Amino acid sequence: MTRSLKKGPFVDPKLLRKIAGKKPDAAGVLRTWSRDSQIAPEMVGFTFGVHNGKEHIPVTVTEEMVGHRLGEFSPTKKFTRHGGRMQKEIEQKQRETEIAAAKAAKAPAAAVETKKP
Repeated sequence: MTRSLKKGPFVDPKLLRKIAGKKPDAAGVLRTWSRDSQIAPEMVGFTFGVHNGKEHIPVTVTEEMVGHRLGEFSPTKKFTRHGGRMQKEIEQKQRETEIAAAKAAKAPAAAVETKKP
């Protein structure tokens, strides 16, 4: 749901005070709990540590992020993986191809060393 045009975008005043008069390179990571704050053009280049409920995730603001909320770039849930037999088979095939690739890379190197007198 969007915010009323009459009210304007919500930007936490505390965040604006933190970046006021600072340069993005020298500021370091600015920690914040204000996930609902919109990204303003003045914030471009700064790195914010956005709290996800457990830790602060560093988010470097770029021009494409202007208008979005800080919380969009700091996920609160950690995806582990899908389970089931099919997923295990896929992972096993990936491991086998990685092992085969590693063996293929070692084989030519060993052959070159044995040919030298």
